[in-house]
Amino acid sequence: VQLVESGGGVVQPGGSLRLSCAHSGFSMNDYALLWFRQAPGKGREGVSCINGRDGSTVYADSVKGRFAISRDVARSTVSMDITYLKPEDTAVYYCAVNEFRLCVLSDPQVNDYWGQGTQVTVSS
Repeated sequence: VQLVESGGGVVQPGGSLRLSCAHSGFSMNDYALLWFRQAPGKGREGVSCINGRDGSTVYADSVKGRFAISRDVARSTVSMDITYLKPEDTAVYYCAVNEFRLCVLSDPQVNDYWGQGTQVTVSS
């Protein structure tokens, strides 16, 4: 299993970004794919999840309405669109895979594979 995130960068408050997670070594239909983030000095926070089988999604309350996770099965990619960025969104964003298709945002430990992360910085 390999996960490679991309799309991070420096954005002004109110701006938008699309993060992508290219995955290989497994079938998306069998797993759930999640996005977590980790701000400096803080723990890893789950923000979104998509069930690979039925495409259902889960979001943390802190990002509902601003984050949107989606999948492109043909391209083996899961993306997350982030709008109305705030300084508190500054973090390293990671994608993760759960082999049991569990969308558990509260516990990073239940996930099986992780990417290396991509930095998002929101600053004027």
